[in-house]
Amino acid sequence: FKPSEGRISMKGRIISDLPAQRIAREGVGRTFQLVRLLPGLSVLENVKAGAVFGHRKRWGREADDFAHDMLDRVGLDAMSHAPVSSLTYIDQKRVELARTLAGEPEILLLDEWLAGLNPTELETGVELIHALRDEGRTVVMVEHVMDAIRSLCDRCVVMSSGAKIAEGSPDEVLSNREVIRAYLGDDDA
Repeated sequence: FKPSEGRISMKGRIISDLPAQRIAREGVGRTFQLVRLLPGLSVLENVKAGAVFGHRKRWGREADDFAHDMLDRVGLDAMSHAPVSSLTYIDQKRVELARTLAGEPEILLLDEWLAGLNPTELETGVELIHALRDEGRTVVMVEHVMDAIRSLCDRCVVMSSGAKIAEGSPDEVLSNREVIRAYLGDDDA
C-alpha cells in the first residue's frame, strides 16, 4: 500500500513510491498476518523464491544452498521437499519467515507473526525472533501478544485508529492510561 501521507525513507533514499519487489531489493523483508505461500510448490521452492527475488539475487545451486540454510535457521530443513499444503500453521509461518530471510533483509517487518499460535509454538516463535534480533537485524513488529511484546521489544509505538497514542519502552506504553483506555475501555484506565 502506498502511504496516504508522508514518505518512507531508508538510508536517505525515498522508498515509499517503489513497487514491493524494489523495496525488497532495497533490503526490506516482510511476513503477512495471513500466511502467503506458493501453494503448488515445496517448502524448499517457496524459500528459494526469496533467494532469487530478494535483496541479493541468488541462482541455481547457490539459491538451493542458501534456501536450505534458511530452512535450517527456522528448524525446517528436514521438511524441505514436503508440499507446503501439508504443513502445520506454525510450520507454514516458519516457511514464510525463511523465505523472507532468504531475501537477506536488513529490516524485517513481522505482521502479527505470533498470532494464532499455541503456547509451545509461541515460545518457539519468540525464541526465533530473539535470535534474529540478537544478530543485529532490525525487527519491526505489529503484534498483540503482550508477553511477546515485553520479551522482544526495546521500544514500542502504540497506534489507535491510525494515530500514534504512545511511544516508549514496553512497560511505559503498557501502563499508559491512553493505551489502556483505547484497548480496554474507560473503566480500566
